[in-house]
Amino acid sequence: MASTIVSERLTLRPWRLDDVEAAFAIYGRPDVARWLSPAMDTVSDRDAMRLVLQQWIAEDHRGSPPTGRWAVELTAERRVVGGVILLYLPPGGEDLEIGWQLEPGSWGRGYAAEAGHATAHWALQQAGVDELFAVVRPANARAAATAERIGMEWVGETDKYYDLRLQVYRLRTGDLDRPLPGRTYGADRHSR
Repeated sequence: MASTIVSERLTLRPWRLDDVEAAFAIYGRPDVARWLSPAMDTVSDRDAMRLVLQQWIAEDHRGSPPTGRWAVELTAERRVVGGVILLYLPPGGEDLEIGWQLEPGSWGRGYAAEAGHATAHWALQQAGVDELFAVVRPANARAAATAERIGMEWVGETDKYYDLRLQVYRLRTGDLDRPLPGRTYGADRHSR
């Protein structure tokens, strides 16, 4: 089961079935899900979202670190605004992907970078994990900028994953928290 991860403003915790409304506000939005397809399509309704959450919860119970799915909750408000994943990328299951999704009303506040940064810290402390990847569609400038704010470096394009042409970003243990020229980071305090 996924551990709870805490950052300055966020609590990343395992998904629960009572998160259906919040999850649907994220994954039921075409402007969010369009970047996730083919791995995940727009969730059509709350019943479908409940089934997806049941699947994620079951997968988390069967899985072991470093993989997992977390709800991103604003700690002060106890309100779910997004999700974060650490999952092995297809087809070979060798590369560990970090991904983030937020409901559009929470965009532009630094939550995705903070959640990604906190998750990267946690993941890179797990045995056998020395690098993480983010895969981004070329037109998804918001996700590319978030990957860079987390401290990830662009390493090129590939069609290795999902049979799509994707931008690949990588973060290695030695590069975590290394200041990049012209970048500032607001998510530097974490605890487990």
